[in-house]
Amino acid sequence: MTVQIPLSDEALAPERAGPAHLHEVRPDLAYLRTALVNVVLIGHPNAGDRGWVLVDTGITGGREAIVAAAGARFGPGVRPAAILQTHGHFDHIGALEALSDAWEAPVLAHPLEHPFLDGRESYPPPDTKADGGIMPKLAPLFPRSPVDVSRRLRALPEDGTIAELPGWRWLHTPGHTPGHVSLWRATDRTLVAGDAVITTGQESAYEVAAQTAEMHGPPRYFTPDWTAAAHSARDLAALDPELLVTGHGRAMAGPLMRGALHRLADHFEEIAPPAHLQAAAPPTP
Repeated sequence: MTVQIPLSDEALAPERAGPAHLHEVRPDLAYLRTALVNVVLIGHPNAGDRGWVLVDTGITGGREAIVAAAGARFGPGVRPAAILQTHGHFDHIGALEALSDAWEAPVLAHPLEHPFLDGRESYPPPDTKADGGIMPKLAPLFPRSPVDVSRRLRALPEDGTIAELPGWRWLHTPGHTPGHVSLWRATDRTLVAGDAVITTGQESAYEVAAQTAEMHGPPRYFTPDWTAAAHSARDLAALDPELLVTGHGRAMAGPLMRGALHRLADHFEEIAPPAHLQAAAPPTP
């Protein structure tokens, strides 16, 4: 049985609709939904060449939409200072090779994610027994092979800083993948969580299409380490974010969002893993 933590429209983050289908949630932060997944653009409008950072690169075929959104927000033909990958799953790296080459942009990622970004290693097979909808059954059709951006790949600094994003820190939030990272800005308590937690049910094709607002752990069919995922969710909840932008689902904000995030963290083992694993998942100390 799928356990859900519903979120009402009152938990939706205030947004300003921007050009090229962008959703602006901070003066210097906007996200773009590319079919299955969000990409995030960090930087003030009209930041100019190398004045902004792209977080994740969406699905295959999303290049033109990302380029159009970047041009509309920052200026025609401008390039990012870097592309930062929260992780390397197919729906987050679809345009990575093309964009990193076209923009001559460095690709930043956690060292544990590098094997999936430099051609060395494929992700493990999906869990087709995961419940919640049709997507786990279709997951064997999703690409798992690595991309190769080794020429431009760089490791995120060990101290958690991001030179291209002053004021932000990266946080290691494994579980969904070994080198998954989230981004945190303490000054306004803004969290870009990637897939460590998400705000719609990614197992259901209907919920993906409708963007039904719910608090979830990472997508069940592509998360191999649920103990690490629980630790990551609890680390993020402990931040008490004011704004939450995730890889899947709409941006959420305020006390209702925080309450749902804490409920997920406190009851992660009963809520987040697939039903066939929940009984076996030991509580996280």
